[in-house]
Parts: sequence; structure tokens; C-alpha cells
Amino acid sequence: MAEPAERSSTAGQRLGAPESLGVSTLEPGLRPPGQPPGRQVPMRVQLLDDTQEVFEIPPRSPGKVLFDLVCDHLNLTEGDYFGLEYTNHHKMPVRPKNTILRFVVKFFPPDHTQFTEELTRYLFALQIKHDLACGHLICNDTSAALMVSHIIQSEIGDFDETQSWHHLLHNKYLPDQDAIRDKITECHRKHVGQTPAVSDYHLLEIARRLEMYGIRLHPAKDREGTKLSLAAAHTGVLVFQGYTKINSFNWSKIRKLSFKRKRFLIKLRAEPANAHHDTLEFAMASRDCCKVFWKICVEYHAFFRLFEEPKPKPKAILFTRGSSFRFSGRTQKQIFDYMKDSEPKKVPFERKHSKILSSSSVSPHSSSIRLFDLITCRIHIGSIPPHHCPLSSPVSHPVPFLPPLESPGSEESPAESPHHVVVNGNGSGGGTGTDSDIIQSQSPEGQQLSPLTSPLLTDAGCVRNDEDEEARRKKFPTDKAYFIAKELLTTERTFIKDLQVITESFDSFVGKDEAFPDAIKTLIFSSYDPVYKFHQGFLKEVEQRLAQWSGRSNAHIKGDYQRIGDILLKNIQGLRHLTIHLQKHSECLVELERASRSSRKVEALCRDFEQQRVCYLPFNMFLLRPLHRLLHYKLILERLCKHYPPTHDDFRDCRASLADISEMVLQLQGTMMKMENFQKLLELKKDLTGIDNLTIPGREFIRLGCLSKLSAKGLQQRMFFLFSDSLVYTSRGMTPSNQFKVHGQLPLYGLTIRESEEEWGVPHSFTLYGQRQSVVVAASCASEMERWLEDIRMAIDLAEQSISPNTDLLSDGLPGNKLSEDGGVELESEDELGSSRSSLERQGHRGNTTVHVCWHRNTSVSMVDFSVAVENQLSGNLLRKFKNSNGWQKLWVVFTNFSLFFYKSHQDDYPLASLPLLGYSVTVPSESENIHKDYVFKLHFKSHVYYFRSESEYTFERWMEVIRSATCSSSRLLPSTRKDLY
Repeated sequence: MAEPAERSSTAGQRLGAPESLGVSTLEPGLRPPGQPPGRQVPMRVQLLDDTQEVFEIPPRSPGKVLFDLVCDHLNLTEGDYFGLEYTNHHKMPVRPKNTILRFVVKFFPPDHTQFTEELTRYLFALQIKHDLACGHLICNDTSAALMVSHIIQSEIGDFDETQSWHHLLHNKYLPDQDAIRDKITECHRKHVGQTPAVSDYHLLEIARRLEMYGIRLHPAKDREGTKLSLAAAHTGVLVFQGYTKINSFNWSKIRKLSFKRKRFLIKLRAEPANAHHDTLEFAMASRDCCKVFWKICVEYHAFFRLFEEPKPKPKAILFTRGSSFRFSGRTQKQIFDYMKDSEPKKVPFERKHSKILSSSSVSPHSSSIRLFDLITCRIHIGSIPPHHCPLSSPVSHPVPFLPPLESPGSEESPAESPHHVVVNGNGSGGGTGTDSDIIQSQSPEGQQLSPLTSPLLTDAGCVRNDEDEEARRKKFPTDKAYFIAKELLTTERTFIKDLQVITESFDSFVGKDEAFPDAIKTLIFSSYDPVYKFHQGFLKEVEQRLAQWSGRSNAHIKGDYQRIGDILLKNIQGLRHLTIHLQKHSECLVELERASRSSRKVEALCRDFEQQRVCYLPFNMFLLRPLHRLLHYKLILERLCKHYPPTHDDFRDCRASLADISEMVLQLQGTMMKMENFQKLLELKKDLTGIDNLTIPGREFIRLGCLSKLSAKGLQQRMFFLFSDSLVYTSRGMTPSNQFKVHGQLPLYGLTIRESEEEWGVPHSFTLYGQRQSVVVAASCASEMERWLEDIRMAIDLAEQSISPNTDLLSDGLPGNKLSEDGGVELESEDELGSSRSSLERQGHRGNTTVHVCWHRNTSVSMVDFSVAVENQLSGNLLRKFKNSNGWQKLWVVFTNFSLFFYKSHQDDYPLASLPLLGYSVTVPSESENIHKDYVFKLHFKSHVYYFRSESEYTFERWMEVIRSATCSSSRLLPSTRKDLY
């Protein structure tokens, strides 16, 4: 994109210093190297809080050495946004005895909520304060007064008339402060109770919306001699006349930037209507000024647009042409990845100008700022220190996540990672749950531990019984049929618990409310009660038979008690009489959704019930459980028939049972698949805002997941949803429920695809060309790109077969939203957008959905994956061990919906913690890990490692099989029951 340039460090390039001092931060995890003995040169640096510090460095050291010392002094992890500025525009003196360098913000990102550390936001707030005082940040009086009021609130606290007036008299925040002093005090009155961290958040929120935010003007002239100013920003190169922006050139449209003497050249990409490249020329004061601005543009482009630091250009053997300058340091994408992986510790800092002791206060928006991975923790915003809390959604949720996941920006102002144990603490703040018995776990130093180390799931809360378990396991029958039958028992127990959610928990919850229609109550409970009672009897029979099977000491002797086919045959024949009730389950799902649409009270009741701990999955998923259970019986019987020889006593009953259940599955399969698609659309509807009629007839869900979209702001993380008629792209909104706001859609009819990695220089990228719009996206890896391309091409073929050329595609699917000229959806202002949001968004909904997990782990899931997950459900006891612990702890574990749910026993009504597995890897421990036990598998994600131990070779293989189905994305063979449906 940019011309080669000389590789040097850059201390003051942002504001026009002609000589670079080499500003870049440390490599991840490294500290400044020890200073070699000998003479040291003192360097004075003025920090953003106006204090000065002296750092000693060896003579002839690059600027990077000094900059790293400053970042280490500040305990600043996200130091890549900052730089050192030398205010004198002459050469750096050889003996800089009296030289003062300024530590300043170098890169201004568009969204301050992406910062992980409160310290970073505080330093940005100080930079805004400085820009206001010196007149760099031009804005109207209302914005200026509001920003100053937040600055004062962070410095002196709540409004006091005498104190506030005295403070304004002795402190200068604006050049013309006296003219709007009354307006400042009036705004200050409204901030009662606001902490300094919250004030910083609001200050940056106002500042980032201003046109002059982060703008540093460089004087220039156009070809006609008109005086202009150029500036570099995250979006591209901007042109100003005075303080008014008159033009902008996005990075995506710029082909090349160069300079020749004092002429600055911008070469744009060819437009479809033009056969030639446009070249724009600006004249600057001198060659040095021109080169300085060119270097700033190179750095801005690399920082905001590239995935990783560009490689240096190899030195020419004979002749050099042009500059060898390259951006050095981490890009914004690398910062995000590093902060997600490193789990930086919260470091206290001092607010030099603030009279309030609040160096660790949490922003009320922190749940949206740092919600990288902990998407399902139930947490009160004030209850956990900001940077130790791995999650944070102000929405209460019954099931805490286990290990800290990753963090691309996770979500409370400061915290963002979904995997630590959680809890409904005693702190103030949002959340209406009642799970006070789930306690936030902390180490002696006060640091938060993993959820699996909570008091209810630690070794202290459960007896270590390694020898007992080993002895009992050796007494179990070795016949594989026993363990297949035991899988039937364990999964039946979980199935009964799921039915209780409908027949008991939901019944008691809505039965007391007159707003819930009696007709819906009658339909649901008349359809599920008979099924529930039938399976209760079936479970008792299976439990008795398994107790006999495993209870004899001479287990090797064959007998009638060592079979399960007779019980299955008897009960499957009885289940056939319940087919009429099973067929009504789809009607229950449709009628419940219809009632929720027509009544806000019904919708609120359903939403509130989903917040109960017992409802650990979206409620609609429970309604489909009886249909899915038929598939489980079929797969269990297939394994039994495959295991038994034809001469076995149990073979004939198992084969007859398999024939009966296969007939039932075939009879209900069409209804089942339609309901799965309908249920998935209903679940996505809760996660999306700005698209009201997602469940239109004929629409099928195909894939959802994260892709990076190339836009004017560079590569932006977006959530994409592929349906049979359109591709919708969204970003996560700053709402209490963290829903995804629709940015646009591409109708699939007439859509074409071209792989564009070479054109844009972005790995794993491809371009989608619609009728009125084109979109460039990039996947996280080659395999992810192939999955998207395969599904999009399939969807395009389906769309072209089912849609006539005369169909109005652009207006389909998003009523109420306006279409921009390029054919994408253009959302209106926040006020207008709010009118179309559902009450779910305004009042909150569960935040542990698969969509959020995909967002934080930068992956995707297809409808094929969901269908496979329906069949690959498993329950049973496992022994769990942490990476650095000694003992094994027995837990009841349920695998469903791509997650492991942990209980103390199968009798518990709700899980104590959960672990989403998307992104995890499942392997066998190596010898170096010293796990000297049989049947152990390891789950690991980045630095999080868990060991689980099963009781037999069969159960070990089954757990490995089902977990791999969740950790490996689709593009695999489907089970035989579903092949013909795709």
C-alpha cells in the first residue's frame, strides 16, 4: 500500500517530528532489558498527567529503549497506542541534557471500549483533556461543557457549588472556559455518584464522536494553491479546510501513497466507471514535512489495517530506491489477540489530579467492553475487580463458565473473558437472579480462580476417592454391552431432568400468572405430561436392570439380567402409542412463539423463565428434546446390534427395537428438521437487533460465525449469518444484552465470489459481489475460509433455484430498515433504532448463546454442526483434575449444545458451571504430563488445561467422539439418519 521506507524508530512522527526516536512497545511478555554498565544519559519525559520522570539510557540507544522504560514505569500493557513526542521541529540535539520528551497518544482508535485496561482509558482521557485545553479538539460549547464536567467529576467528585466554582477559577480546561462556566456546572450537577472510571468512559464516548478527535493537521495546498490541511486517521487520509473536513480517502480505496520532494501523492484504486487510476497531488511546506506525514500514514495504515507487523524489506545488493521505512511494533489486531491470550493482571495506578481514591473502579459498560470469552457468567458489575473478572454481562445467568476463554475484547468496560466461575455476589448492580449459593472463588491473594475451583467444585468440596473408584471400576463387567446400556441409563436421567423443566418448573412458573394463555398451558402440558410419565417408568426399569447387571460378583456368567434389548423393545412399542403427543410438540413451539409475539407479558414471562438456573439452555430447545431422544435410542441400538453376534440372546430384541425406532424416526424426521430450523431462527432472533422478521417462511439457517470485514476503518470484526436467501453481517452492540446490530445484508440471488488475498494483501480473504454492493471479508484461517466458501456457494445455488429473477430481493427480510444506495442495510440513529428493538433487548436476555461463543473465539458453526450436536449428547460421571493439582474429583457431566455442564450429582436440578467447547482441543495426555491413569483425555484451549478420566475404554471413546464433534467444525460426514436431508 505504501512506498518502502527506511526502517527507523519513530518518537515524534505523529505530530511532525522529522527525526524518529523509535517508539514501539515490548514484545508480548517481555520486560525492558537490563541496562549495561557504563555511562548513562538522563532523558526527561513528561507524562500525560504533567509529571516528569528521568530515565537513564546508554548513549546512542534507539528510542525504543526509552519508550519501553516509560511503559514499564507506568505498568502499561497496551502501550502500542502511545508514543514519545519531541516538540522541537529541529534535529534532536546531540547532548539532550535539557531535552524534554512528551509521552502522548499516537494512535486514536474509533472505539475506546476495545481497551482492556482502565489505565489505558485514563491515559486517553488525559490526552483529551490536554487537547481541549490547547484548542486541538474543536467542538461546540455543549460538547465542550459536557466533557469538562466529566473531567471535573473525576478530579473532585460530586458537585458542590462552592468547590466547583473555586475549582474552575483555578484550573483551565478550555481556552474560553469562562464563557460556558454556567453550562459546565449545570452538567456537573448530573454526575452524582459517578466514579472516575465511569467519567473517563463518558469523556471518551463523547470525544470519539467529534470530527476533530485524534486529528493532527499538516498544512498543504492543492494544485490550485488553495490552503488545506491533511491528517491521517484510522479510516484513511482526511482533507480539511480550516477545521472542516471536506474530503476523505479510505484506506480500502488507496492503492499507493508516495512523496516526491515536497509533493505528496495519493493514488486511488480504479473505479469501475474509469479505466485509469486517479492520482491526487498536494504540496507541503518542505520535503521533510512531506516525508514525516508519509511516515505517519504508513504507520496508521499498518496499525489499523494489517493483521501483523510487516516484514522489513530486504536490503538491496547494489542500489537502493525509495525509502526502507516500515512500521515496527504490534498492530491493533495483535494487541487484541495478546490481551485475549495473556490474561493481564490488574495493576493499581494513581490518578495524579483526582482527589478520589478509585484506581480500580469499574465502568458500568465494562460488560460490553471486555466480554471476550466469559459469556455466560452470572455477575454483578460491582462485585468483582474489573480486570480479574473474566466476564461480565449485566444480564444474570444461571450457569457460570469454566476457564477463562479468550478475549477479543470481552465486555465490561474492563473485563471480558467468559470462563471464570461466577456469581451472584452481594455487590450492588444489575442482576436479578437468586443463585447466592454459587460463590465467587478467590485465591488467598484475592485473585479470581477458575469456576471449576469454586467451593462447590473444588477438591475441598468433594472427597478424593481415587482408590475406591479404581477398585469399583475393576469390578465392573468388561462386556461392552454393559457400558452401552449404562450410556442409555445416564442419558435417560438427563432426559428426565430436561422434561421436568417443562412439566414442573415451567408449569409452576407460568401457572401463577393470569397473563399466560390457558390454551397454551393446556397444549404444552397435555403434550408433555404423558411423555414425562412414560419415561419415568422406563427409567426405573433401566435402573433396576443395570443394578442387577453390575451387582453380581460373578459378572462373567451370562444370564437374563445381562441384557437390555427386552426392556427397550417393550418400551419402544409403548412409545409408539405416544406418537400423537410427539407430533404436537412442533405445534407447541409454534403456538408459544405466536403468543410471545402477540403479548409482551407472555414474552416477558418466557424471557424471565430462561433466566432461572434450572433453564440452562434456551427454553425452545427443551421443547424439542423428546424428538431428539428418538435419535439417541436409534444410535444406542445401532451400537448394540453392531456389538452383539447374531447368536447372542439379546440380539433379536435389539434388532426388533431398532426396526421400530427407525420407523418412528422416519415418520417424524421431516417435522423434526423443520422444527430444528425454526428453533434456531427463534434463538438467533434473540441475539439480533434490527431484523424483525427473521422467521419468514422458506428461510433456512446455514452458518453463523466471525469474519473480518474490510471497511473504511480497516479490518473490523463482524458476525456473519448465512441464510438460504441472504448473508447478514452485524457487530455486537453496546447494549445490556450484548445483542448484535445488523449492519447490512447481501441477497444471495446473483451473488458472486472471488478470492482476493493477492489483491488486498489480507490472508484468507475473499470478495462477495452483490447486485448493488461488494464486501471484502477475511477468515481466521484457511480451513475456516473454505467452510464459508463452500456454504455460501451452496446457498447461492439454492437461492438461484428457488427465486425468480423478478423477485424484489433487496426489500426482503428487513422491514423497517432503510437501504443505502449500495444496497446494504443502513441503520438509523440510536433513537430510531430503539423503536424496532424487542423488549428482550431492552430488558436483557441470556448471554451464553453459541453466537457469543463464536464471537469471542473467532470461529463459526453451521446448521450441520447443530444437527450433529443434537445426536451427540452424552451424560455420565467423570473424574476431573486440574493441570497443577494432584487429586481427582468426581463430577456429573452433561454434554449438549457444544458445552460441558458440571453438576455434583445427577440429582442436581441445575449445573454449577459450564464450559463451552468451541475452539478447544481434545487430546490424550503425553508422558511428560505424568498422568499415570487409564482412559484420560485432555481439554485445552490456549493456557487452559483440564484432564478428565472415564471408567472404561468404551466411555473414553464415546466422550472423545462427542467432544470432537463440538471442537471440530462441520465439513464432515453426517450420521446416517441425516445424510438424505442435506
